[in-house]
Amino acid sequence: MNPSIKIEADMLLQAYQMGLFPMADEDESGKEQLGWYAPDPRGVIPLDEFHIPHGLKRALKKGEYEIRMDTVFPSVIEMCADRTETWISSGIQASYIRLHESGWAHSVESWYEGELVGGLYGVSIGGAFFGESMFSKRTDASKVALVHLVAHLKERGFVLLDTQWSNSHLEQFGCIEIPRDQYMAELECALQAEVKF
Repeated sequence: MNPSIKIEADMLLQAYQMGLFPMADEDESGKEQLGWYAPDPRGVIPLDEFHIPHGLKRALKKGEYEIRMDTVFPSVIEMCADRTETWISSGIQASYIRLHESGWAHSVESWYEGELVGGLYGVSIGGAFFGESMFSKRTDASKVALVHLVAHLKERGFVLLDTQWSNSHLEQFGCIEIPRDQYMAELECALQAEVKF
């Protein structure tokens, strides 16, 4: 993909507050293009209804992973992009790294024996966290990161965890789909919450 398409931090933040998020793709000629998305229905994980699957509870008890936040954000987004097909172009990576440097984008990381083996990243505005992507190089590593993210958000007083879409992987944690009107109402409330990541 052509790495030239980058998004200014202000534009990204405005988009999230309007219920939009970007994804990179290629047109028929292989040239990078940028799309803005607002799924209807929208995937969210109600924080008070977050469910930890039984098998994952066992993994958490083992305590194999050390959890860190925001220590290697560029590595997390790079590993999230490291797959056969990805919407996380080099331009998208650069845009979110700048957003991270401004304090708006965050990573939750699972480490095993000093190696980064799983994690996720997303954007935090007010009491809303917009989950973007996750990766796992070891069993349950990204799931453990998600559990720690949810605990952190609840502790901080967040009210909205946006997953963009729902899928079977997220449904095991309690992810549901809500109509766009409901999502926008919940987003408006979340943006007014005076909390920090």
